[in-house]
Amino acid sequence: MLAEVLSALSPADGEIHLDGTFGAGGYTAAILGAADCRVIALDRDPTAVAAGYELVAASKGRLTLVEERFSNLSAALDALGVAELDGVVLDVGVSSMQIDRAERGFSFRNDGPLDMRMGGEGPSAADLVATLDDKELAAVLRTLGEERRAGAIARAIVAERAEAPIETTGRLAQIAEKVLGSWNDGIHPATRTFQALRLAVNDELGELGRALFAAEKRLKPGGRLVVVSFHSLEDRIVKTFLADRTRTAPGGSRHMPQQAVAAATFEALSRGVVKPGDAEIARNPRARSARLRAARRTSAPARGGDPFAFGVPRLPLHGFSGETS
Repeated sequence: MLAEVLSALSPADGEIHLDGTFGAGGYTAAILGAADCRVIALDRDPTAVAAGYELVAASKGRLTLVEERFSNLSAALDALGVAELDGVVLDVGVSSMQIDRAERGFSFRNDGPLDMRMGGEGPSAADLVATLDDKELAAVLRTLGEERRAGAIARAIVAERAEAPIETTGRLAQIAEKVLGSWNDGIHPATRTFQALRLAVNDELGELGRALFAAEKRLKPGGRLVVVSFHSLEDRIVKTFLADRTRTAPGGSRHMPQQAVAAATFEALSRGVVKPGDAEIARNPRARSARLRAARRTSAPARGGDPFAFGVPRLPLHGFSGETS
């Protein structure tokens, strides 16, 4: 959704924009090409950062590329001496370059190590599968993968790992397929299991919630926030956050008294969600689930808050040391 992102972001000469998910550099390159502006790009994946140095050199000082999670964008800006931004764009989720490399362990289509770590640090998906009990595994699959047969898959994983460690994407995919059967409506039976484990390993929903608060804090009045998400869990967090931050009327009902509402920190740039057009989906089938939401920062003070209040789930994973609760 490059055209839609640029339209909402509206880069102008002299501005500073932050691309929180550099990936292959598509958004960053487009922003640099749209105006004589500066871009600060973040990515938690060291492979993506290393591949971006050619674009850094070509930018002639207009691009700064930092290996960092987008939830830590304030720390990155502080280190660079940048106080505020004119725009923030977040393209949430796993990148094509991560999915397409079997050795990264994100995909069930090509057998590889069961890793799924975006930044390469901390426990992997194999560690999570080996450590959680069946109830904790079921909670992950049900909550983060919206998997209806989470309990059955979790029990199958525990039974299989008792025979031998589950260390490859192929073996995990086979376990899910054994429980659920063959493909259904073009969707592989392991899709939701892999989504859930990836989100848990990388704390992706928590990262998104914290990044929204950080963007609110660092955007100047008139600054634009653009978020592209790819599944309902992500989009729900963004939608809930922006609905709260753009609300100007007090809440209440005949059963509850009206309550005062803080000044809106954002104003919506479009009515509802923006979806990709048919032409883009034809060019890139992975774009079919993309959802864009955008808003402009007002002059009201940032509110801060708790990401869990906006749909970031709490998971009681007592047997796992990842950042998932």
